[in-house]
Amino acid sequence: MTDAVQERYARFARDEAPGRSALYAAWAAGVAADEEVRGVLLRIPETRRQPPLVFAVTRMLGAGLEAYPQWREFVLRNADEVVAECASRSLQTNEPLRLAALLPVLSEIDGPIALLEVGASAGLCLYPDRYSYRFIGEDGALRAALDPAGGPSTVLLESTVTGSLPRMRLPEIIWRAGIDLAPLDAADERDRSWLRGLVWPGERGRQERIDAALDIAASDPPLLVAGDALEGIEALAAAAPTEATLVITTPGVLVHIPRERRSALVARISALDAHWVTIDPPGALDVWKPPVDTEGWPGFVVAIDGNVRAAADPLGARWEWRTAVPADAS
Repeated sequence: MTDAVQERYARFARDEAPGRSALYAAWAAGVAADEEVRGVLLRIPETRRQPPLVFAVTRMLGAGLEAYPQWREFVLRNADEVVAECASRSLQTNEPLRLAALLPVLSEIDGPIALLEVGASAGLCLYPDRYSYRFIGEDGALRAALDPAGGPSTVLLESTVTGSLPRMRLPEIIWRAGIDLAPLDAADERDRSWLRGLVWPGERGRQERIDAALDIAASDPPLLVAGDALEGIEALAAAAPTEATLVITTPGVLVHIPRERRSALVARISALDAHWVTIDPPGALDVWKPPVDTEGWPGFVVAIDGNVRAAADPLGARWEWRTAVPADAS
C-alpha cells in the first residue's frame, strides 16, 4: 500500500527533479522505495515534507552531497532533529526565473501596476521590471531580449521558448508588497544563507542569480508582511495605491497550501478588484479555463485570472505559449 510520502517522492523523482538535479532525483527515488525513511518523513507535518525542503534541511544539518545510502544513514541517525527542523521551516526557494514565464502574462496588463505576491519569501519575484530577459529558441538562437530602461540588469533571466513567441514588455511597477508566513530579509546574511541552501545541487548559475536578485531587493526593499495569506490578503490589498492596477501573484506557492485553504484563498483573491497571475501544477486547482488535462500537460500552468496562457517548467526555465491571445492585449 502506498502512502502520501511515497507518492509525493516518486512524483518528484519522475517529474520534477530530472534535468535539474540528478542527486535529488536519486534521493527522492530512494525515499519512495524505502519504508523506514518514509516512516521518519511521515512524522513531519504534511505541509513541511516537500522533497526540496527536507533535502535542504538535511544539508543544513550536515548531510553531504553523497549517494542515497549515505544520505539515508544520516536521516535515520538524526531523525528527531530532521523532523523538528522541517516542522519549523517552510519552502522558500524564491526563484526569480519564474518571472520569465510570467512576463508575457504581465505584459497583458495596463500599468502602472501594484504588485502583491503571496508566499513572497524575500520578495525576489517582485522585481520583474528590474531584471533582464533572454528568450532562446530550441535551436539555441536568441528570439527576444528585454532590458530595463537603465541598461542590462545584474539579474539575467534566460528561458527556452517553444512554439509562438508572444509580444512582451517590461511592466511599470510602482508598489511592491508580499505576504508570507515567515518573510525573509534580503539584507540579512542568515536569511540569504538559507535561500542559498535551497538551491538544488547541479543547478548551474542559480545561486549567482539569487545573490544578484537579493542585492536588488536589499537596495529597494518591498513591503513584506508576516501572516497567513488567507487571513491577511484583503488588508494588504487595501494598502495598494488606488491609481495602480493591483496584480496578485501566487508563483509556485499554492501547491504548498492544503487544498481546502488553497481553494478558499483563490476565491478570496478572485473577489478582489485585482488580476491574479500564477504558475502552478495543473492538478493544484480546478479553476483553469479551458480545463487542463492533468495527465498530458507538460509542466505547470501559467494563467491570468484562471485563463490558461502557457505551459512551463516549475521554475520558468522553459515555457510554451498556448493561447491565441497576444501578450500585449489589455
